[in-house]
This record gives sequence, structure tokens and C-alpha cells, in this order.
Amino acid sequence: MTSVLQAQALGKKYGKRWALSDCTIEIPAGHVVGLVGPNGAGKTTLLKLAVGQLEPTTGGITVLGGRPGSTPAQLARVGFVAQDTPVYAALTVAEHLRLGARLNPRWDAALARERSERLGLAPTQRAGKLSGGQRAQLALILGLAKRPELLIMDEPVASLDPLARREFLQGLTEATAEHKLSVVLSSHLVSDLEKVCDYLIVLVDSRVRTAGKIDQLLATHHRLTGPRRDHDRLLTDQQVISTSHTDRQSTIVVRTDSPNHDPTWTVTRLSLEDLVLAYMDTPVENRRAHLEAQR
Repeated sequence: MTSVLQAQALGKKYGKRWALSDCTIEIPAGHVVGLVGPNGAGKTTLLKLAVGQLEPTTGGITVLGGRPGSTPAQLARVGFVAQDTPVYAALTVAEHLRLGARLNPRWDAALARERSERLGLAPTQRAGKLSGGQRAQLALILGLAKRPELLIMDEPVASLDPLARREFLQGLTEATAEHKLSVVLSSHLVSDLEKVCDYLIVLVDSRVRTAGKIDQLLATHHRLTGPRRDHDRLLTDQQVISTSHTDRQSTIVVRTDSPNHDPTWTVTRLSLEDLVLAYMDTPVENRRAHLEAQR
């Protein structure tokens, strides 16, 4: 499998605090990859390392086979839309596009102009006067028009209203289909990831809890509900992801390729949000052990 990003034992430390620690990850090419995890998992730090905005404290990372941000050619191959969809308030839409053309050797002026016109972004409008959704669309245009091989986006729609989010994601879906680029999209909004992504990575405490094509993940994860019991009574080929108990009932999320034939269990499919929450539900003792190892 060809990878657009590989990291091995990657870490980033700010003073005495580790923002990312011992992260090993591989992101495949040719997919729209959703990167999801709780606050503090290291998602934003990982993405900033991937575009060369930060240097690793430990470990290594390669993007498209090279060191992030190491050369102008490497920079040209990666597009980045940051969490605050950065644009310059005092510049007009046309000035943003001219700046993009000067900074990016592979700039596609026709793409930038066509998308701006289709979205109703008047050339004379200043970015500071645009709505939040329009600013996000302008940032997406700047990322796409540089014609990257990999587009990285960090929570690009987190602050947008539902209509603006839908329009942004529609534009992203159209662009990825048309230009066949690889995308990594970080978001807390699992419903948005489900609309545009075909591959999922769940990152918890800097570690990949699960990764794979979304349809395969949903097909192999199940919720078992039945009389209260310990999960060690399950079949050996059923990987336990999370458990919860009441006085009388147990609910267990498992990963398995085999059907469950025990009639005492009720088996149901998971939504993508159910699956993500199951993997994020890391036992407290595991989190403490991870924090101790960072000190």
C-alpha cells in the first residue's frame, strides 16, 4: 500500500509537556482520510509536523517520500487548510488569488477563478467582510489551486453553521473526485467525516487505536448486548474494544470477522460515531500509564 504520510515514534515537546509522543502512523494514498480523536490526542500537532510548520523532538516523519517542508518542491506538493481557515482580512479575493499564483509554482489560475465565480466570491470583496463559510471556501480554493498531491485540513469546518459546512464538504467532495488527490481531514464532527471520507484513523493519546476503510470497519464491528457477564467468556477471535455494565446487562463492542452464534447475545451494527466512541473510551488506567511514560 502506497503511503502519503509515515511517522515512526514521532514526538513533539513544548517545554516539559509532550503534545505528541511515540506516534507511529501510516496514511494511505488515494483516499479521503478522516483523522479523529479526543482533545489532546495530538492531531493538530501531527498535521503541523506533516506540513513542516513544526520540527519533531523525537522520531521521524516523511510525507510523499520526503521530509516535510524541506524544499520548495516539497512544499508545492502539499496543501494545508488550518483550523482557523487563515485568510488576510484586508486583502480582496482577487488579491488572495494573485498571492497564491506568486507563491505556488503549480498554481491553477483557471481552477481558482472558476471556483470563486461558482461560489459567488466577488473579486473585489475583502476577506474580512466575508462570512465564515465564504472564508472557509476561499481557504479551500487556495489549497486546491496550488494543485497539491496531498491536501491536509485541520478542523476546517468546526466553526461553521450547518449550511456552510454542507457547502464546504460538497466542494471538497467534488474537488477530490475531479483532481484525484489524497486528503487528510481532521474533525470532531464524525457525521461530516462520514459524508466525505472513505478511510478512518482513530488517534488516542498519540497512538492509532484503529485504522482502515470505513465500510470494512463498520462490517467487522458489532455491539453485543445480553445478561451481565465478563468479556473473557467471548470467543477468542472476538477482539473486545469497549465494555459497559449495568446490574443486569452487559454491552460489549467487539471486532470480529466471524458471526456470533451465541443466542444469549443480541447483536447490532454500529454507526461510525458508535465505533469512534468505542475506541476513544480508553480505560483510565491506560491513560495514566501513558502519561507516566511521557514524564
